[in-house]
Amino acid sequence: MALTNPENLIILKGYQTRLQTLFSIDSKTMTDTQTTGPVEYKFQAEMSQLLHLITHSLYSHREIFLRELISNASDALSKLHYKALTSPELLKEEGELKIEIHLDEETKTLSIQDNGIGMSHEELIKNIGTIANSGTAGFVGQMTGDKQKDMELIGRFGVGFYAVFMIAEQVTVESKSALAEGNEGNRWVSEGTGTFEIEAITLEQPGTKISFKFKEDAEEFAHLQKIKDVIKKYSDFVNFPIELNGESANSSNAIWAKNKAEVTDEEYNEFFQYLGHSTGNSLEHLHMIAEAPVQFKSLLYVPESAPSNFFNPEDRDSKISLYVKKVFIQSDCKDLLPSWMRFISGVVDSEDLTLNVSREVTQNSPVMNKINNYLTKKLLALFAKWAKSDVEKYEKFYRAFSNYLKEGLHTDFSNREKLLELYRSATSKEPAGLVSLAQYVERMPEDQSEIYFVYGKSQASIETNPNLEYFQKNGIEVLYFYEDMDEFVLGGIGTYNEKPMVGIDKADLKLNKDSDDTPEGEEPKNSEADDQVIALFKSVLGEQVGDVIASSRLVDSPATLVAPKDSMGPQMERMMKMMDKGFAGSKRVMEINLSNPLIQNLGKIVAASPEDPILKDCVEQLFEGASLLEGNLEDPTQMVPRANRLMGVAAQLHLKTLEG
Repeated sequence: MALTNPENLIILKGYQTRLQTLFSIDSKTMTDTQTTGPVEYKFQAEMSQLLHLITHSLYSHREIFLRELISNASDALSKLHYKALTSPELLKEEGELKIEIHLDEETKTLSIQDNGIGMSHEELIKNIGTIANSGTAGFVGQMTGDKQKDMELIGRFGVGFYAVFMIAEQVTVESKSALAEGNEGNRWVSEGTGTFEIEAITLEQPGTKISFKFKEDAEEFAHLQKIKDVIKKYSDFVNFPIELNGESANSSNAIWAKNKAEVTDEEYNEFFQYLGHSTGNSLEHLHMIAEAPVQFKSLLYVPESAPSNFFNPEDRDSKISLYVKKVFIQSDCKDLLPSWMRFISGVVDSEDLTLNVSREVTQNSPVMNKINNYLTKKLLALFAKWAKSDVEKYEKFYRAFSNYLKEGLHTDFSNREKLLELYRSATSKEPAGLVSLAQYVERMPEDQSEIYFVYGKSQASIETNPNLEYFQKNGIEVLYFYEDMDEFVLGGIGTYNEKPMVGIDKADLKLNKDSDDTPEGEEPKNSEADDQVIALFKSVLGEQVGDVIASSRLVDSPATLVAPKDSMGPQMERMMKMMDKGFAGSKRVMEINLSNPLIQNLGKIVAASPEDPILKDCVEQLFEGASLLEGNLEDPTQMVPRANRLMGVAAQLHLKTLEG
C-alpha cells in the first residue's frame, strides 16, 4: 500500500476522535490547521519498534528507500490522472505529470517531487501515520529474520515510506492537495523517532516533495550514477517520466503493449520485480494480445514462491493492475481472475472498457467477465502443459501453490474438472511424491471400486494408523493427505472418474473378506467367545461409542475407531469443534480385531471371571488409545494412571514367570 493509495485519501467519519487516539494531542490542536509555526505530534509506541526493525533487519537492502519513494510518487500521479478523467480542470495548470529527483552530490542531499494528488493537513497525518494504527502489528508479526522475505513485506504493508529513515536522519515532506479547497500547503518533518511536526506553508502547485540529507554511513547513495542504477533496477517501468537532475532516468514504457519479440528476458524479469517490489524471479510469464472476444493486452507472471499470507482472510488482494488504453485504473482488480488465482501478478490493459470505468462498474462488466474467462483458461492450460510435459517444473509450482488450487477446487465450480486433473497427492506407494488422481485410478486393481485416502500430520503418523493395516497387507494404494484442506476439499468433491473418494476411517468400506468359508453377501459368524468380548466392550464403553463390531480391516492392532457412514472424518470434526464449541460430532464405531492375542485373552478372562477389574481397565485403555491416535482424546487424565496399573499387573506376572 503506497503512501497515496486511493483508499488512504478517504477522510473517515469521526476522524477527529480517531486521531486523538492515535496521537497524544487535544481536539483544539487537531482542528487548528492555521496555527503559525510547527505543531508536534506523537507516534504510537509501536512506531519506534517498526523503525528499529526496518533500519536494522533490512540494512543490507537500503537502496529500496528510493523504490518506495518513487512508487508513492507514481501512485499520487495515477490518482490525479484518474480523478482528471471526470474533472479535467485538475490538470489545466499542472502540465506533464512526472517525478523529479534532484541530487546534490556536494551537500549530500536528495529531493523527490511529484505534481500528483498531494495531501492535506489531515491526510499528511493519516497517510504517514497509518502504519502506527494498523500496519505495524501485521508487519512485525510476519517479520521472519530472512532479509529477502522481510524486504518484500515492506511494500505490501504500506510501510515503505519509512525505509527512508535507513539512510536519512531527518525527512521533510511538503505537500499540497489538489482536491482540498483553500489548502495552501503543509510541511511534515520528523527524525523517525517518536514525534513529527507539521506546519502550514504556502505552496503554489499541488503535489508532494520529500527531501533529506544522507546519513554519513549512507553517503554511497549521494552519487549520481548510484541513483541512476537504483532507478534502473527498481523503477524503470514506472508509468510516468522520472527526471534525475533534469535528465530522463527511466524508459516509462508500457512493456505489455510491446510485441513479445521486442522484449528481452531481462526486461520481463525487471518488470516482474517492479510489480512485486521484490528481487526474486518468476517461474513463467504469459504475454498475450487478444483481439476476440474482447481487445486487451496482458502480461501475467507466475512467481517462484508463494506469499506467506494464504491463511489470512483479510489479505486476499489481487495482484493484477487494470489499465484502460494505458491509463491506470486500479492496482488490485479482483475481477480479472478468480480469487484463488490471487498469487498471479501482472497487468491487463483493455481497449473495450471506458476510461471513466469505476471499481463498481467492473464487478458486473461483461467485458471483465470475458477477460477473466480468457485469462483463466490460458493459465489453466499453462499449468496443464507443465503437468504433462515438464513434470519437474509442475511439481515445483504445485508444492508452492497447491493450497490455492485446492481453494479453487472448493470454490471454482466451472473449472473443477480441470483443477481435479491438476491435483496431486502423496500415496502409500509414493509417500514423498506427487501422484495425480488419473495415475491412482490407472493403478487400481480391477476389483477396487473406491479411491481411498487417509489424513495425518506426517508419513510416520499415517503409517502407524491401525486403519491402514488392511491396505498395506493387500497392496492397495491409499492417498496420503498431510493438510487439513485436502480431506475438506477432496471429501467434498465426492467422486473422481465415477469412483467414490472414501476415507479409510469409514465404517462401511467395501473390503474383501479374508475368509473363504463365508457365503458371498453374508457377514462371518462370530463364536460365542467373540460375542462375549464384543458384549464386554459395549458394556464398558456404553454411550461413548455408537457401536462395537468385529473388524475386517485390522491385521496386527487390537482395536481402532472408525467413523459411521455419512459422517465427518475425525480431523474434520476437530476443525468443526475449533470453530464451534457446541459441536458434538458423531459417535465413533469401535472395531476390534478378534484374532489379536490381547483381544483373545480378554475373551478368556471374561469367560472365566466377567467381573475382573482388569477387563474394564483394558477396554478403556484401548478406547482412549484409539481416540489418541485419531486426535480426539478429550480427557487424558485417566490414561496414565490406568496404564501404570496395567503395567504393574504385567510386571508382577512376568516376575512370577521368571521365578517359576
